[in-house]
Amino acid sequence: MTKTLFITGASTGIGAATAHAAAKAGWNVALFARSRDKLDALAAEIGDQALALPGDATSYDDQAQAMQKTVDHFGRLDAAFANAGHGLDTPGTEAGDPEEWRSLVDLNIMGLLYTAKAAIPHLKPNKGSIVLTGSAAGRRHLKGSIYGASKWFVHGYAGNLAEEMREWGGRCTVIAPGMVDTPFFSEAKPDKLKPEDVADAVMHALQADPRNTVLEIHLFPTN
Repeated sequence: MTKTLFITGASTGIGAATAHAAAKAGWNVALFARSRDKLDALAAEIGDQALALPGDATSYDDQAQAMQKTVDHFGRLDAAFANAGHGLDTPGTEAGDPEEWRSLVDLNIMGLLYTAKAAIPHLKPNKGSIVLTGSAAGRRHLKGSIYGASKWFVHGYAGNLAEEMREWGGRCTVIAPGMVDTPFFSEAKPDKLKPEDVADAVMHALQADPRNTVLEIHLFPTN
């Protein structure tokens, strides 16, 4: 049967590029994000292999319901890509905004945990995979970076989740890109990584031989 990938933060950037890459590789893709219009447009571009599922990644119920709709529509779930996340407008601790911190933690940490928890019951029968979007910022210390600290969580959790999933033959990978030219940044970064580079890394992890768990892929712009 055709495999199915569920993607959070699917409407733009890395999520949208991964949806295109997965569909090109023959996968069905379930597209989850808040923007219905963008999801519908992306699903129309991909065709019958895509299912648009508007929802809020900071809601466990929204994610769980979307994954059930995915299985109802495509018949199975083989992988989940916890990609949704955002940064901060006001960096640092002293100058930082506690309300921004709460929003960041709700999405970058809790939203990612919700993806994993909602996906695992559907992935177990197929010995499926979870991919998490980490960051180069989660592999080194950056002055005052609360965003970076949220990605340190992702990297630590990915290793722990990989050990948990091994018990039933599942795999977990964290993708750690450096700067990527996406709408995440207010200004274009044309000399940095492209979303398609990260999508290639995701698909490499998902399509690796079952004997091979790709624990981490760290990619960085040449410039």
